[in-house]
Amino acid sequence: MKFLPPETYVKIYYEYYTGKKLDLDNPVEFNQKIQWLKVYYKPPILTQLVDKYSVREYVAEKIGKKYLNQLLLVAEKPSEINFDKLPNRFVVKGVHGYNFNLIVKNKEQLNKTKARLKFRKWLAKNQYYRGGLEWAYKNVPRRLIVEKYLEEPGKKTLYDYKFYCFKGMPKFIQVDIDRGYDPKIAFYDLKWNKLPISKGKKGMYEGTVKKPEKLYEMIGLATVLADNFPFVRIDLYFVQQDIYFGEMTFYPGDGRQEFKPDLYNKVFGDYLDLPPIPSGQKFVTSI
Repeated sequence: MKFLPPETYVKIYYEYYTGKKLDLDNPVEFNQKIQWLKVYYKPPILTQLVDKYSVREYVAEKIGKKYLNQLLLVAEKPSEINFDKLPNRFVVKGVHGYNFNLIVKNKEQLNKTKARLKFRKWLAKNQYYRGGLEWAYKNVPRRLIVEKYLEEPGKKTLYDYKFYCFKGMPKFIQVDIDRGYDPKIAFYDLKWNKLPISKGKKGMYEGTVKKPEKLYEMIGLATVLADNFPFVRIDLYFVQQDIYFGEMTFYPGDGRQEFKPDLYNKVFGDYLDLPPIPSGQKFVTSI
């Protein structure tokens, strides 16, 4: 992987997982354009925004600290996490990638030795090389954060509201349901009309997700955070009348989770206008 040019690698990688050819000179579908962004779109601020710790400063400046979950601890080594000083419920995350999450609902039942081994495995990984060369993660410092455990009465897990934003404008909302149990997803437009879409291995949720009471505030927050990036997904939680920031994602599903039906890959792709590649220049944004 390290010896192939990124353009060559992502073509091989994309075709292996999707069965489709990738033309970086003329990407059309959403996932194809995500591959393009991985290779060519490299404003330095992306490194801060995918970092689950550093992004907090950006969020605080853009929309205010009240939308941030309580931070209990930041650690560079597993040994720096003193479980005895943590509450009974908490969440540990690796800031430098995704799927680095440990949800602790009862500290007394936690195997601390196994937990620290898990943390060491996380810290040994670089998300850029772990998957399809997601550039923004390449230079993220490897750290752990511990956050307050959030819960919504009557739900196994929090609903995760993911706003697909194009040039700062949210267009679609993906809702993740029962993550870690029987994960399903539902897609809605901004008026909360359900769309017949599923994505990746998650099945389509057959029920109806109640519209969040503060949906339009959430849309407004996503708009501010998305700024003028060609594409970013803003993840938010709505918990007992409070909105919490989750994360910013520039490469959903590593750009290889296919839409079902496939036509929505093109529908989403039509909203994503790729920026030009200035000859000999670095990308800049309005931030």
